[in-house]
Amino acid sequence: MARIAIVGRPNVGKSSLFNRILGRREAVVEERPKVTRDTKEAVVTWRGVELTIVDTGGYLANADGLDHAVSTMVETTIRRSDAVVCVVDARVPPTVEDEAIARIVARQGVPHLLVANKVDAPSHEPGMWEHVALGLGEPLAVSAVHGRGVAELLDALLVLLGLENAEERPRVEQVVREPDLAVAIVGRPNVGKSSLFNRLVGESRSIVYDQPGTTVDTVDTVVATEQGTVRFVDTAGLRRRSRFESGTEYFSMVRTLAAIDAADVVVLVIDATEGVTGWDQRLVERIDAAGSPVILVLNKWDLLDAEQKARVERDVEDRLAFVTGSAPLRVSALTGRGVHRLVPAILEARADYEHRIPTAALNRFLAEVQAQNPAPGARVLYAVQGSTRPPTITLFTTRALAPTYLRFLERRIQQAFGLDATPIKLRVRRRGA
Repeated sequence: MARIAIVGRPNVGKSSLFNRILGRREAVVEERPKVTRDTKEAVVTWRGVELTIVDTGGYLANADGLDHAVSTMVETTIRRSDAVVCVVDARVPPTVEDEAIARIVARQGVPHLLVANKVDAPSHEPGMWEHVALGLGEPLAVSAVHGRGVAELLDALLVLLGLENAEERPRVEQVVREPDLAVAIVGRPNVGKSSLFNRLVGESRSIVYDQPGTTVDTVDTVVATEQGTVRFVDTAGLRRRSRFESGTEYFSMVRTLAAIDAADVVVLVIDATEGVTGWDQRLVERIDAAGSPVILVLNKWDLLDAEQKARVERDVEDRLAFVTGSAPLRVSALTGRGVHRLVPAILEARADYEHRIPTAALNRFLAEVQAQNPAPGARVLYAVQGSTRPPTITLFTTRALAPTYLRFLERRIQQAFGLDATPIKLRVRRRGA
């Protein structure tokens, strides 16, 4: 599958073009520069040909700090692509940044197209011809907002890649399988989620920088393992709505919550140097509401001394005792120490998440529990597991069960049937109700 990178300086409409090609709002778009930082990929089919389209951050020449990290990622993406769409703003004469990225595209020798965006009407076309001076050929007029010229752009890409006659070739049926497992990596800003994501997928897909809010959109990659394919999703750092500074942060939050809801397993990353915060507790509650298994990861563990480690472990035990799952993993995403234990923990959580308890075994166990610890004023007559993901058990009772007794049964069932790595749900139906 050909990989097409959309590149250009900030605020020329790369993400808008990316969304228009896909026909949906996949990338966060806002009328200000530097919203997109990480590379975001999606597959589109055009005239029977599947193409991987890659949205990139805005390139800045001679940048430093976070902007330098974004620009370096853009250059890496260009080298790894089969073709490049270089986007410029037709309403603005060529800038120093346009010239810099044009030189990079030409130097890499990657097949390319020059696209003049924001040509919303024929009257806007004259300005685009100034960009011929960039040396990337004649520009194609496009309006990402209105969809003008996008079909012609995709046709030109097929010609550029030698795939224009693909519809006339014998069609080979392709079976596209969804990944076997979806894993969302979540946490507060600047706890090391992107570093852990890059370590797991084996390449730099997310920008890593020592500044909160570096990741503003979800980035996902499918990785093949011996146990099947896993989709890892790096998410933006969640923080309280009262601290939002822009609409971008709202959309980041929406994307992150959607990733949690769609995940089979959620990895919650905690900065061990800061310990467990009240916001970490809120995140666990939100993950639990989605019904997904959660794996706690204490990142930056290598930066703590023995006394600090003991304090953090007590903190986790005191403040996150209600979390279902195995013991927290102590890792360093930066060095890779301990990260090898994460995938086995994820697979164990998925197995528990999909586990089904035999009805006879479940009812024998509940009879034993009630003989030792009967419910106050009520009795469980019968139980059956109606579904998995997570394991959901319906209890048929004489009367309503107290919440404390339900929590007691939940924990005993998890311990008895080895379901420590997943939450379970108990539903109560009174006899005759």
